Parts: sequence; structure tokens; C-alpha cells
Amino acid sequence: MQVSTFLWFDGQAQEAAQHYTGIFDGSRILGTDRTPDGRVTTVTFELAGQRYVAYDGGPRFAFTPAMSLYVDCTTQAEIDRVWAALADGGTEGPGGSLTDRFGVSWQVMPTALADLLDGAGPEAAARVLDAVHGMTKIDIHALAAVRNG
Repeated sequence: MQVSTFLWFDGQAQEAAQHYTGIFDGSRILGTDRTPDGRVTTVTFELAGQRYVAYDGGPRFAFTPAMSLYVDCTTQAEIDRVWAALADGGTEGPGGSLTDRFGVSWQVMPTALADLLDGAGPEAAARVLDAVHGMTKIDIHALAAVRNG
């Protein structure tokens, strides 16, 4: 048994899969299903080893921010690169969130956030979280400065 994330698109499944696999290392398109007349129906792909199925189902359903994909980045350069690629044509949101040009919501967060909060004490942790909520793209160095007062 395998669990995969299923994403419903309105005519953009192949474009989205190609876009996403171009952003994340260790990503690839696994297969594309088509109707007899050549129209793409599903694209199965991996992002950094996680399997996704993109379906061209038409306008019946739309994405909402109630479900988002979480990207754990190890460096500021990685955050900057992933953020720029996902935000291109999309909408930046608060606290490291964005909605890409296909309507998919993402959280682009630093792995360092857990370290900044761990053992920080209640006041320092509150400062860090307040700073996160006040940012769009997360700035690790600014969060470290806020934690340290």
C-alpha cells in the first residue's frame, strides 16, 4: 500500500508537475496518462521522494489554503530559491505561506525554526513566533536576531 497526495487541476496537471519537479532536487515525473485523443488526464510524479498524482479534472474543485504542502528548507539560500520559484505568478502570504500560480498553497519553512524555539524560553519563543507571523518569506537570520533579543 502506498499513500500519495492527489491534486486536482483544471487543465494544468502536466504543467504543474513539470514546474514542481524542476524546483525540488530528487524529483521526477513517473508517468503520464492520456485519453485516446491525447489529452492528459493524470501525471504521477515525485518531489524529493514523495509521490503525488496530478489530475486534470476540470473546474469542479478548487484548492484552498486549508490544505498546504510543507517544505522544510535547511538554508536561507534554499528558502530563497524555493520561494522565488513557487511564488512566481502566485501570491505571497503571511508566515512563510504562499499560493502558487496553480492555486496550490505552500508553507516554506526553515528547519532552524525548531532549533530557534527549542529551549528559547517563553518570551524568546513568543518573539520568534511573532516575527514569523509578521514575515512573508522567512528570514532565518532575522529570526535568530529576534530570539537573542
